Amino acid sequence: MHVDEMPGSGAIGGTSRGLRGVARYGYAGRHHVADDRWAPIRGLFGPGRPGRLIVATGVICCLGYVAVSETRAATDSSPSVVGAASQSALVDRAGIANREASRSMVRASPQAVAAPTKAKAAPKPAKPTPKPTPKKTAAAKKPAKPVPVAGLSQAQMDNAAIIVQVGLAQKMAKQALIIAIATAMQESDLYNLASDVLPESFNYPHQGSGSDHDSVGLFQQRPSSGWGTIAEIMRPAYAAGAFYAALREVIGWQTMSLAGAAQAVQVSAFPDAYAQHEVRATDVVNALT
Repeated sequence: MHVDEMPGSGAIGGTSRGLRGVARYGYAGRHHVADDRWAPIRGLFGPGRPGRLIVATGVICCLGYVAVSETRAATDSSPSVVGAASQSALVDRAGIANREASRSMVRASPQAVAAPTKAKAAPKPAKPTPKPTPKKTAAAKKPAKPVPVAGLSQAQMDNAAIIVQVGLAQKMAKQALIIAIATAMQESDLYNLASDVLPESFNYPHQGSGSDHDSVGLFQQRPSSGWGTIAEIMRPAYAAGAFYAALREVIGWQTMSLAGAAQAVQVSAFPDAYAQHEVRATDVVNALT
């Protein structure tokens, strides 16, 4: 019976049964098959060839490949694998959330976060303290001019005041002040006079002029006699100081008459002329002291 004539459903069914026969018996049936199409197969399963082992090995390898493929597919799609992947994703998200919380440094309660405290307004700059306006110091008042007495003019009274002030500064006695005023009344009528003989004397403040040799000033003192320079004698304060210095050199002047003490200092050609001014000189000194 030929292989292609084996009972079955067509050529394929017969071929399958023929192959099963080959695998079981190692040859194509009990009878030789004259069809040359099966010669290679008969060569594999002929006497002395391990055909069964080869076929079995191939079948096992195919079955193993299919089993491994199915197992890998099942593993990839198993719920446990999906769960592990989801858990890993959740862990990563939790880590991101923790890092964000750490960066934000929010440690307050939800109420505090919902209603943050208002920032304090910057303090207003302090107004600069106004500098105190310096008070104007009142200018020192000039000493009031002395009121003229004893029939003197204001200029005469002013000169008399200078004579008294210098005497008081030198701690001279009141009698010395009266002697000095009476002497100036006789010599210059209490005016600061220049000299027509000394043109230089007109270069300084003066209140008139005289012509008695080189005599100048309130006491008509002469530069040629050693009383001082023209500029010095023309200053009332200097002239008064020079008179008091000469009076202190007169021994016993305190007990002398006014005319005697004045003559001792001035050495005038009219020694008795000073006495006539004693009363008025006393009134002036009393008014100024």
